[in-house]
Amino acid sequence: MTWPMLIGLLSILSCQLVDSAFIGQLGVKPLAAVSFSIPVYQLVIGFQVGLGIATTAIISTENGARNNRYAREFGVLVIGTGLVLVAIIGVLLWCFQETLVALLGATPEIYPLIRAYWFPWLISCWLGAMLHIGYSLFRAHGETYAPGMVMVLTSIINVALDPLFIFTFQWGLAGAAWATSAAFAAGNAILFYRLWRKRLVRWPAVPAQQIARLKRLLNFMAPVTLSQFIPPLAAMLATAVVASHGDTAIAAWGLGVRLEFFSLIIVLALTMAMPPIIGSLRGSGDLDHILKLVSMAVRIVLLWQLAVAALLFAGADALAGLLTRDRHTAAILSEFLWLVPMSFGALGTCMIVVSVCSAVGAPRLALAVSALRLFGCYLPLLWIGSELAGLTGLFAGVLAGNLLAGAMSWSLYGKLRTSLESQHSRALHGKCRKQALLKLAPQY
Repeated sequence: MTWPMLIGLLSILSCQLVDSAFIGQLGVKPLAAVSFSIPVYQLVIGFQVGLGIATTAIISTENGARNNRYAREFGVLVIGTGLVLVAIIGVLLWCFQETLVALLGATPEIYPLIRAYWFPWLISCWLGAMLHIGYSLFRAHGETYAPGMVMVLTSIINVALDPLFIFTFQWGLAGAAWATSAAFAAGNAILFYRLWRKRLVRWPAVPAQQIARLKRLLNFMAPVTLSQFIPPLAAMLATAVVASHGDTAIAAWGLGVRLEFFSLIIVLALTMAMPPIIGSLRGSGDLDHILKLVSMAVRIVLLWQLAVAALLFAGADALAGLLTRDRHTAAILSEFLWLVPMSFGALGTCMIVVSVCSAVGAPRLALAVSALRLFGCYLPLLWIGSELAGLTGLFAGVLAGNLLAGAMSWSLYGKLRTSLESQHSRALHGKCRKQALLKLAPQY
C-alpha cells in the first residue's frame, strides 16, 4: 500500500522543487514571498490531514468490522464537510493575509508580491485539500493505486504549465499558483469520478443518520486536527525567528523546508498507508500485527533517513546552486543541508508515532507528542541556537530539537504499547478480541 503513495508523493514533491527552481529565477523577493506562505499553507494541510486521518481511521475500522454500507455513506459526509470548512479557512486567510505575513516578519516591499500570489494560491490550497480528502477515501478502503497515479498526473500537468504561465504568459509568481490550480482541478475531476464509479461513496439511505455520524467525525477529528495545527503554528514562529536574519535567510529557509518535505517522502507515504491497515487490524482485533507493523516502519524510516542525510551532505553545494542563482542564498541553504538532515530519522520516528497513536484510538496522546516535539524540543532549541550563534546556531538547534523529539516520542510510544498489551490481555478474558481492541486506550 505504501509504494503507490510513495510514487505519488515523489512526483508532487519533485514538482514543488521544480516550482521553487522556476520561482528562484525570478529573484530573492519572490522566493521570500513564497517562503512566507509555506507556514500558512501548513494550516490548511493541518486541517486536511486531520480530516484525512479521522476518515481513514473510522472507515477502515468499519470495513474491518464488515460495516461496508456505513463506510460508504460516511464518505459522502466527509466530502461535504471538507468542501465547506476548507472554503471558510481560505476566505479567512484571504481577509487577514497582510496581518499574517506581517506577524511572520515580512517587510512592506514583499506585500505587493503576496497580494498578487495569494488569490490563485488559496484556490490551489482549496483544490489540493479536496484532492487529499479524495486520497483519504481511497486509502480508507485499502486502495492506493488510484491516488498515487493521480498525484503523478497532477505533478506532470503542473510542471508542464509552470514555464508557460510564469514566463511565456509573463504572469510571474502568480503563474506558479495558477499552474498548480489547473493541475489540481484536473486531478479532482478524475479522482471523484473514480470514487463514484467504484461505489466507494454512496448517498445515505436515511439522511437523518448523518447527524450522528457528523458528531462522530468531529469528535475524532478535533484532537487530531489540533495536533496537526501545532506544526504550522510552530512553523510560523520558526519563520519569524529566521526572518530576523533577513530576506536572504528566509528565502534559503523556504527552500530548505521544501527539501525537508522531499527528504521525508517515505515517512509521509508510510503515515498515509499505515492508518487504514491499522484501522482494519483494529477492527478485526489483531493487536500483535499492529505492533509488528509499527516496529518495522520505524526501522525502515531510520535506515532510509540515514542514507538520505548522507546524500544531502555530499551534494549540498550542487543542489543549492541548482535551486537558486543567488550566491548568498545558496550558501545558507548548503549550511542547512550539512546539519539539519542528520535529524530526519528522529523526526520521522516522531511522525510515525503521531500517526499510529491516532490510528489506534489515542488522538490525545498524538496531540501531546506533537506539542512536546515542537514546543518542548524544536522551537526552544532553535531560538537558543539563533541567539547564541546566528543561522548556524539556529540550524544546530533544529538538529538537536529533532533528535530530542525522536527519543521522547519513542519513549511515550513504549508506554502506550505496554498499556495496550496489558488492557488487551485483561479484556480478552471477558470479551471477544475485536471488541477488546476497539475499546482500548480511552485514557489517551
